[in-house]
Amino acid sequence: MVFAVIAAIVLFQLYNVLGKRVGRQPQEDARANPPAGPTPEPAKLSPVDAAVMASIAGLKARDPGFDPTRFVEGARQAYETIVQGYASGDRAALKPLLTPTVMRSFEAGIAAREQRGETEAVEFLFPPRADLEGATAEGDKAVAKVRFLAELRSRVTKADGSTADSATGEPLVEERRTAEHWTFERSLGASDPNWVLARVEPATA
Repeated sequence: MVFAVIAAIVLFQLYNVLGKRVGRQPQEDARANPPAGPTPEPAKLSPVDAAVMASIAGLKARDPGFDPTRFVEGARQAYETIVQGYASGDRAALKPLLTPTVMRSFEAGIAAREQRGETEAVEFLFPPRADLEGATAEGDKAVAKVRFLAELRSRVTKADGSTADSATGEPLVEERRTAEHWTFERSLGASDPNWVLARVEPATA
């Protein structure tokens, strides 16, 4: 019963976070400012600032090999894999990247979509921006929070193979911007150096 409540809470967060629109949407920008030429691709990563570096001193003391820049690059790659894996229902890709609680929540969402007979594909319009906002040692765990900004395009196919809304005839394609805090964790001193996603929360753009 407790696990069911936790799963429901995490699913509610994922519904509101992974699909949350933030700020002006790509369609609005296109109407307001027609592009005059190719849109420059934003940087994939932001530098880790001095304040964040100072805040992770405790983690560095427990784990001298922690490299903030390398961690953020790995977190960004995990973010893309998880978002696309959840959309496509790729449980095998998701399992090693999530805590058991989050995995149960993702599986519930995937199963609900499968029951509706729908499939979904997500692509990133630009490489997502990743900012490390803190990393600490909490007991026997390393915990790090990353803020992601992304622009996504989602395509849904219904059970009958249609890719348009039956009422309006509009394509089931949506472009949106998201801002999220993802918290990763791993066990200190364990032989497995991989981080896993432990929590997803909304963030400001």
